[in-house]
Amino acid sequence: MQTIRFIILSISLLIANTSYAQNTYIVSYVYDGDTVKLRPLNANGSQDELKLRLTDIDAPERNQAYGLKSRRALINLCKGSNIIVTAQITGTDKYHRSLGRLQCDHIDASLYLAERGLAWHYAQYSKDIEIQQAAQNARRLGLGLWTDDKPTPPWVWRHQHLH
Repeated sequence: MQTIRFIILSISLLIANTSYAQNTYIVSYVYDGDTVKLRPLNANGSQDELKLRLTDIDAPERNQAYGLKSRRALINLCKGSNIIVTAQITGTDKYHRSLGRLQCDHIDASLYLAERGLAWHYAQYSKDIEIQQAAQNARRLGLGLWTDDKPTPPWVWRHQHLH
C-alpha cells in the first residue's frame, strides 16, 4: 500500500512540475504594450518561442501617443532574469498569435497597464469587470494617456494609419 501511495505521489509531483514548467516563461521581447515574445523557461531554442497578445486590453501602438510609455511599462514589469512570468493561454487570433493573460511576479499585466492609463479596456473582446473598472478609474483620474483631452483608441489609430 505504501508503495502505491509513493508511486501516485511521485506521478502527481511529476505532472505538477511539468505543468508549471510549460506555463513559466522568460519575456524575450516586448513588441508593444500588449504583445510579447515568450520563451519557455526550460527551452533552449527559439522554435519554442511564442508571440502572446494580452487579452482584455488594447495598448497604444508604438508610433502612437503613449505607445512607447506603454511598452516601457510592460518591459519594466515583465523583463528580467529574476522575474517569474506565467501565462494562461486561452486561444489564438487571426494573426496566429497566442492569446492569454500574462502574470509577471504575480501581477496581472493587463490590469497593471489599465490601472496606469497605459491601455484601454478592450470592451469589444472583453467582459473583465476588474479591468474595465481599472481603466475607467484611470480615465477619471487623468492617468497616462488620459492626460490628453481626446486620446485616440488604438483600433481607430490602426484603421487610420495601417489601411
